[in-house]
Order: sequence, then C-alpha cells, then structure tokens
Amino acid sequence: MLTLVKNAQLFAPEPRGLCHLLIADQRIAAVLDANEAYQLGTLIKTIDLEGRRVIPGLVDPLVHYIGGGGEGGFGNRTAELSLADACASGVTTLIGALGTDALTRTPANLIGKARELAAGGLSTYAYTGSYQLPPVTLTGTVASDILYVPEFIGVGEVAISDHRGSQPTTQELTRLASDARTAGLLAGKSGIVFIHTGDADSHLEPLRQVASTSAIPITQFYPTHINRTGALFADGLRFAREGGRIDFTTSTTPELLAGGEVPASEAVARALKARIDPSQLSLSSDANASLPEFDDQRRFVGLKPGRLSSLFDVLGECVNDHQIRMEHALQCATTTAADALKLPQKGRLIPGSDADFIVLSEGRWAIDHVWALGKPIFSAP
Repeated sequence: MLTLVKNAQLFAPEPRGLCHLLIADQRIAAVLDANEAYQLGTLIKTIDLEGRRVIPGLVDPLVHYIGGGGEGGFGNRTAELSLADACASGVTTLIGALGTDALTRTPANLIGKARELAAGGLSTYAYTGSYQLPPVTLTGTVASDILYVPEFIGVGEVAISDHRGSQPTTQELTRLASDARTAGLLAGKSGIVFIHTGDADSHLEPLRQVASTSAIPITQFYPTHINRTGALFADGLRFAREGGRIDFTTSTTPELLAGGEVPASEAVARALKARIDPSQLSLSSDANASLPEFDDQRRFVGLKPGRLSSLFDVLGECVNDHQIRMEHALQCATTTAADALKLPQKGRLIPGSDADFIVLSEGRWAIDHVWALGKPIFSAP
C-alpha cells in the first residue's frame, strides 16, 4: 500500500511550503503541490498533518552505540544506546564508532549493535578503527573492513591532538587515509577518516600536514569536537576556509562549558556569520560517549554520558535562539553529514530519497512523530 502524508509544511531542507508526500517502498515517490488535485486511487493510506512542519530525519555522524570511553575505571563505563531512546530522538541515520576504549569494546560488538538498531527501523552505519593506531578492525585491515562489511563506510574516530590518542605521525595518518580512500573508491563508499580532535595546541595541524605532503585532499578528513575550546574553534574556521568540513559536538556538560567550550548552536551561528557555508558545517551528538573532565595535570576528575537527543535540542536553539534560517540549520544536521559520508538518499525529502522525517509539534520545538524508511517509529505520548 502507498502512503500519502498530506498537508505538510515541508522543509526538504529548503522550504517547499504546503505539500503532500507520497511514500512507496520506503522512499519518497513524489512531492506533490498541496494546491493541486491528484487522482491517486483508493489503495492509498492517507495521513493528514494539517499544516504541521515536517523536516528530514536527522543524520548523526558520531554515535557510540555500545558506549564509549570509561576513563576513571570500570565503574565509569557508559551504557549502550537503547532503541527506544534512538527512535524518540529524531535521528534516523546513525554512524557508530568505538571510543577511547577499543580493548573491551570491539568492532564485532559495534556491528552487532548497529544491526540491532537497524532491525528496529533505523539506518545504521559505522566506522572501523579506533582512537589509537594501529587501528582495531574486524577483518584484519581497514581497507578490507570498508570493502567487505556493508556497515563500515570509513575509519574513525581517530584521535589527534589529544593525550589519550596514540600521537600518530604524518606518515601514519597519510597511510591510513590512503587505505580508507582507496577502499572507499572500490566499494562505492566515502572512505572518510573521521577525526577526534583534542585540545592540544596542535589542533588540526596534523591534517594539514597530510594534505600538504601527499596527494590526499583535506576533504578526506572529517574532524569533530571543533567547539571544544575557543582556540580549536578558531582553527576550525581556518580549516573550513581551506576547504574542509568541520563538526560541532552537541552533547556537553557545565564543566566543559566553564572550561571554554563554545556551545554548539553558538558555534554554528558564529561560523555562518564568518561566512562559512552551511555545507561545511555539521552537528553530531557524540551520544553515549564519556564526556570526561580532567584537571590541569590531565588527571581524571569525572564524566557524564553524551545524549543522542542533544542533536535535536541544539537544532532548535539554532532556529529559535540564534534566528538561523531553518534550511541552514537543517543542513548542519542532515545534508552536510550525508554528503560527506556519501549517503545521497539521506537528509533530504525529495523524490528518490529515503522516507525519513520528523513531524514537529504545532507552535513549539518538539517532536510529535518520527518516520524512518516509510514507517512510523515514534509518536509522542
């Protein structure tokens, strides 16, 4: 049966006005002008949204499906992401990663959890590898993981400029990026190298060194946590002006903010004001990661877990608190990541795209319904 979702005030992410969405075989079959009459037959299930806003399902390029980190000992391990929390978040496309802990958590665990979430209706992918080099893998190499395992679309999150990383050399980063890029080309995947950026003074310089000393383009790297400090944020704007993409983390803590983190919505607003194109800016939740606090001697103080729902919350702050145009804010939570990760069917509501969308509440920034692959997966109580 076809489904006609009528009278949606559509952002695709660009504003389309009042439209009908025709859904068939998990995808958007057509976007119809609500003011025109159509003969669509009787074998159609019809849902009338009565003018409520509809936006694409969010694309989150960094989720720790099985928890991440655990600095401070085994009593601080973060929990796995639950299917119920994921469906309620508005994030319909998730990319999973290991975190600091690639010893007790493994690529096999990661893929198993990805498939559990996919069985619940979500679209799930993953990065092979880990913070540290040499990377941990499922099949023996990064290249064969990307080539042979459907979920693996790149490698990450690889740590640079962080005391918890393995302090990779330019040569090591170049070889890793080359392996991922070649495997991506062979597999028709992005082969992206997703980068965890710490707060050391080197910031994004290791990535510039690879781009300046090899044939690897700067766009092969996708660095995150760019809002963790003011200095890193400034260097991230420079990186974007050099042609790269940058990602801001939406999960935070009062301690991180007090330590100089730029709130993610403010980071988007400031980047746009600095004339960085929205196609170079993205948001990720860092869900279920550990958000650790260290003292000035790098000694562990405590941690809190990241939240998948923070992505939708920050998107609302962008629109309502910073008056960022809806389509520009949405790009940061949908199409920028989808394009970087070569997922053209995601993050858009156009004919041929996957039918992943959020129905917003009337008059406030909240989720009424979430659809994924043409089926409802969440309705607010």
